[in-house]
Amino acid sequence: MRVFAIPMRTRFRGVTRREGVLFRGPAGWGEFSPFAEYGPAECARWLAAAREAAYEGWPAPVRDRIPVNVTIPAVGPDRAFEMTKASGCRTAKVKVAERGQDDADDFARVEAVRDAIGPDGRVRIDVNGGWDVDHAARMIRSLDRWELEYAEQPCATLEELARVRRMVDVPIAADESIRRAEDPLKVRAAGAADVAVLKVQPLGGVRAALEVAEACGLPVVVSSAVETSVGLAAGVALAAALPDLPYACGLGTLSLMDGDVVRDPLRESGGEIEVRRPVVDEEALARFAAPDLDEGWRSRVVDAQAFLAGPAMVEVDG
Repeated sequence: MRVFAIPMRTRFRGVTRREGVLFRGPAGWGEFSPFAEYGPAECARWLAAAREAAYEGWPAPVRDRIPVNVTIPAVGPDRAFEMTKASGCRTAKVKVAERGQDDADDFARVEAVRDAIGPDGRVRIDVNGGWDVDHAARMIRSLDRWELEYAEQPCATLEELARVRRMVDVPIAADESIRRAEDPLKVRAAGAADVAVLKVQPLGGVRAALEVAEACGLPVVVSSAVETSVGLAAGVALAAALPDLPYACGLGTLSLMDGDVVRDPLRESGGEIEVRRPVVDEEALARFAAPDLDEGWRSRVVDAQAFLAGPAMVEVDG
């Protein structure tokens, strides 16, 4: 068990450094990096994904490159423009509804991204459940002047998503309503979304996510949980194994972090990521080691294991 802590280049979801654990097994390295607010039951899925990566490996790919979007955090419009231009991506996901900011900040950021990416690029917004229904409908209609591809998780609950979906013409994508739900498939039954955003760790692994994708019957966007290249490789494996991949994926997130744990990071090039599994670098692991966090992360692993069936597959005393 190797604990890491990597500084973020820009504050993202309130996080200034990305922490987690890496495990090595016969199939390679796996990453366990649930956010601090997640309890043991939720963390169990993240641990299952790390186990799969380390002990089982992943299904065979059907494609060798994955189109990706650039993720624009809640920065000012000038910085948003620069990040979009520098990425080389033809799709941008823009974070909105940041605490401490107002609607004018969102308008300025989305407009800057549209200017940077041009009329032929695609712009999507990610609200992380930050609006109520009326505010969501109003903002989505207003922001659609910049031709939104879709709006991701505008409200917190499935019922709210379904109401917003009936009120706007912009497609609605579900993220938290899938990855943090006891039953990820309820999103389809509720008529709450046009697009499913799937993340490997929160869903319990690549195979589990493939089952969700097949069962929910919605177009899929594979996204990261702001992981190292070890965690990203699992997302890339999911995107590579899906029968259809109609949207650019949210896997180009390494630009948000000030470092990585592999020799050849999974960075996008020309708006795409190559399907491969990078090699962990011991020197990088040592550089981002966080021994002061070992006890806390060891406890989180043990608690998560208690929710998983079968014998423990992760050694936590080494």
